[in-house]
Amino acid sequence: MAAPHPARSGEREDKRSPLQKLVEFIKPGPDSTDELIETLVEAEDKALIDTESRIMLEGVLRLSDQTAGDVMVAAPRMDLLDIDAPYDELLHQVITTAHSRFPVYQNERENIIGILLAKDLLKLQRAPELNLRTLLRAPVFIPESKGLSQLLHEFRVNRNHLAIVIDEFGRTAGLVTIEDVLEEIVGEIEDEFDIETDEGDIFALTDQSWRVAGGTPLEDFNASFDVQLGVAPDSDIEVEFDTLGGLIAHELGRVPTRGERFAMGGLDFTVLHTKGGAVRWFKVARLPASSAD
Repeated sequence: MAAPHPARSGEREDKRSPLQKLVEFIKPGPDSTDELIETLVEAEDKALIDTESRIMLEGVLRLSDQTAGDVMVAAPRMDLLDIDAPYDELLHQVITTAHSRFPVYQNERENIIGILLAKDLLKLQRAPELNLRTLLRAPVFIPESKGLSQLLHEFRVNRNHLAIVIDEFGRTAGLVTIEDVLEEIVGEIEDEFDIETDEGDIFALTDQSWRVAGGTPLEDFNASFDVQLGVAPDSDIEVEFDTLGGLIAHELGRVPTRGERFAMGGLDFTVLHTKGGAVRWFKVARLPASSAD
């Protein structure tokens, strides 16, 4: 009878030296995500990885702890198309918001019946006899609790770039795109509508106007333009708004859209770019004295 095999099938021989075993016993591997991230920081300090790699790896690690509800654009800030709206109105909204995909609803915003790609809308211009419904893609609905790692995998496999997020009662809570998920890994993804500058939140333009970030602290904006936006008249108590965009959305009762223009505090505001349901950049100019009054 043959001698038994020294190692059973499925078992691997431990080739670690006693010294290696001792080192691993004294200094075990990370037991949590935070400890693993600390290890990445140490690796960066030792020049084993660069800063960009460390940031991306941290993003991948944190992705497993995040859900669709953490990164979604909330329902009130969603740009939707009405299936019954005239073509010219739909085209204007597509151009103004500059998105590539739009949820489409019928009768009420809660009743989302499909997803329209902006490029597909051009088909109606060439063939008006087409029914808009035939151009719609089936919407994908996911719960708020959907993990971002799993969602990213499904986006890749199913070739979807947008999903509608629903709450526990089945109501529309918001939407999330593949870009929203990727930005959690690589940081902000700038597109052709984004404006890149190294001059901070406020910088001058050649036409006597300024480009101002929506996230500019309101205190800094007031100091730069010598105005008192968000400050109650005859009072030293400031209204509780941290940013310029937050104050303007409150005053208008909504988030303004790209290209919209309005006056406030003796200043003329034009919305240059919106993203994620918020204004990224304003163009600001001083109004003539007569107009300001």
